[in-house]
Amino acid sequence: MTIENTPTERLQGILAAQKKFFGTEATRSVVFRKQQLRLLYDALEKYEQELADALWTDLHKSYEEAYLTEISLVKAEVREAIRHVRRWAKRAHKPSPISIFGSRSYIVKEPLGTALIVSPWNYPVQLLLSPLVGAIAAGCTAVLKPSPYVPHVSLVIEKLVKSVFSEDYIAVVQGNREVNKQLFAMRFDLIFFTGSPALARHVAAAAAKNLVPLVLELGGKSPCIIDKSADVRLAALRCAWGKTLNSGQTCIAPDYILIHRDVKDAFVKAFAEAVKKLHGDDIQQSRHYVRMVTDRAFDRVSGYLAEGEVVYGGRTDAADRFIEPTLLDHVADGAEVLTTEIFGPVFPLITLDDAGSSFEEKVVAYVNEREKPLALYYFGKERDGWRIVERTSSGGCCLNDTIMHIANSQLPFGGVGNSGMGHYHGVLSFEAFTHRRAVVATPTLFDLPFRYMPYKFFKWVKGLI
Repeated sequence: MTIENTPTERLQGILAAQKKFFGTEATRSVVFRKQQLRLLYDALEKYEQELADALWTDLHKSYEEAYLTEISLVKAEVREAIRHVRRWAKRAHKPSPISIFGSRSYIVKEPLGTALIVSPWNYPVQLLLSPLVGAIAAGCTAVLKPSPYVPHVSLVIEKLVKSVFSEDYIAVVQGNREVNKQLFAMRFDLIFFTGSPALARHVAAAAAKNLVPLVLELGGKSPCIIDKSADVRLAALRCAWGKTLNSGQTCIAPDYILIHRDVKDAFVKAFAEAVKKLHGDDIQQSRHYVRMVTDRAFDRVSGYLAEGEVVYGGRTDAADRFIEPTLLDHVADGAEVLTTEIFGPVFPLITLDDAGSSFEEKVVAYVNEREKPLALYYFGKERDGWRIVERTSSGGCCLNDTIMHIANSQLPFGGVGNSGMGHYHGVLSFEAFTHRRAVVATPTLFDLPFRYMPYKFFKWVKGLI
C-alpha cells in the first residue's frame, strides 16, 4: 500500500482554516478542551481493534504489545489531562518583589496556536497521539502528519481523527518527506517532531526561517552498562526484553553494551536463555516479535552482522524481514554499528575491566566522549549507578532496568543535546504547547515616585533592591 501525498494547496488551506478557527477563541475554554479530550478517548476505544490490526499488518506487532506500548499509553495521557487540565490552565499567582510593591504578579498559560505534529513509524500511534493530547489540553489546534512507512496505521489514524474532529481544529495530512518539507516551511506556531537527529537538523533549519519554536524528540546510541556487581540473570532478561521490544526499533532501546569482563560469558549465556523465555524456542515463530519495517531497514541492520563476531543469534530471513536478536563481539572501533543508531535487534558488546583504571572511569569516559544519548541503562549496585548518573548526561535513565522510565507520566520524557530538546508526558505535554505569559497588575490608587527620573530616591532604593 502506498500513501498519497496531500496536495500543497490543501496543506495551505488547512493551516489557514486552523489559524482562523484558533482566532475564534473557542479552544481557550477549558470546558471545550475537556470535551475534545473525551471525544479522543472514546475514539481510541472505538478504533482500538482497527489500530491493533493495522499495527500487526505494518509491523507484525501483537495486540498485547500494541496495547501496552501504544494505545494504553495514549489513553492514560488523555485520562490524566481530563482530570488535571483545569488546574494546569489556571492562572498562577507569583510573589512580587519590593521593587514593584503593591503590584500583583501572575503567570498566564495561553495556547501557542496552531501546532504541527510529525511522528515516525516505530510507535506510530503513541508518538502521534500523545503529543496531540498536550495540544488539545493546551488549547491549540493541530495538524498531524503520520509516517508513510506504516500506511495501514496512518490511514486508520486519519479515519479516527475525521470521525470526531473538524479539519479546521484537528487534521491529518499524509505523504512522504516532500510533504514534510512543505510543512516545515510553513508558519506554524510550534513544530513537534519525533525522528532521527539527522532529519531533525533539516527540521530545525526550515523552522529557523520563520522562527517557529520546536520540540525535537530524537534518539541516539543509548548505552547499557553491566557492572560485575549486576544480577546477571535479571540484567539479561531486562536487556533482552528492552532490545526485542518492537525488534529494537525503539528510540530508547538499549543500543550497545558496556560490560565488565568478569561477567561477559555469563551474560551471553543468560541473554540466550532470556530470549528463549520471552519468545520460545524459535523467535521467528513468536507472535510477539516485530519485523523490520521495510526491506531497506532489514538490509541496513542485517549488514551490521558482518562487523563483528556473532556470539548469539545471527539468523536472518529477508523475505520475512526477520532478524534474530544478536550479540556481536569483537567489533572494531569506528565500525558503523558503533557509530550509528542501530534501531534493530543487533547488540554490540564492548568489554571493559579494571586494569589501569576502574570500570566506572572507563564507562564514564566512553559515554562522555560521544553524543548525549536519549537513555542510559545501568545494571549493578544502585549506589554505583548513581555515581555514573551524576558523571554523565542523557535524556533519561534506568538503574537495573530498561525502557521503564517512559512508563511514568510524572517523569519528563525528552532528550538532551543531540538526542533532542523539550519534554512531554503528563503536565509537560500541556506545557510543551503552552506559552507562559508574565502579567503584572499594578494598582492605580497610589503611585510610588522612586522609579521615575531623575531618581531622587536612588540611594534609598539601591539599598532595598
